[in-house]
Amino acid sequence: MAKTLEKARKQIQKKKNGASIDALHQYSRDSKRLHRAQIRDERLDKIASSKRKQDRPLLERVFFFQEFIRESEQLKAVEFETVRAKINEYVHQYDEELNAIKKERRPGRPASMREDLLGMKVASLEKEQKDGFYMPDLTTETNVQLLDKWEKRSWPYLTNLKWVKIAGNGEVRPALFPPQSN
Repeated sequence: MAKTLEKARKQIQKKKNGASIDALHQYSRDSKRLHRAQIRDERLDKIASSKRKQDRPLLERVFFFQEFIRESEQLKAVEFETVRAKINEYVHQYDEELNAIKKERRPGRPASMREDLLGMKVASLEKEQKDGFYMPDLTTETNVQLLDKWEKRSWPYLTNLKWVKIAGNGEVRPALFPPQSN
């Protein structure tokens, strides 16, 4: 949360020897300064919320694989075939919901917004699975232990993890974090 407005308020109040800020003239320099600070705070909050919204799918993906590691109760490297099965499970996690929505829809009716969104999400996940699925490397023990220590809200910690792209044909390529939009 941006704090420019609070800082500007304190500075103006200090300049006025503790007098109320409510007594400022509408077009004074100080009121314009407060207005600029408020606009800046709103803009920074909007940018931060859009960044969080953009990062949410990747965080959910990491959380999914962290839960898988924690369920196995052994913080050891996972075999490649198990990783591929887990990727397949992640990609097809919305299939049941999508099929249920399709069955509920009456014949001849257009698809609902939720159905369209789920369809697009499933299609993009399947395409990514074919081209190269981006995920933390679960085949190394140190990386699995680092993933176990990760807290769900901590974005900077994810740079400590080793990342890979696993293609549909089984090819494993190292990747950088955060993912590049190539």
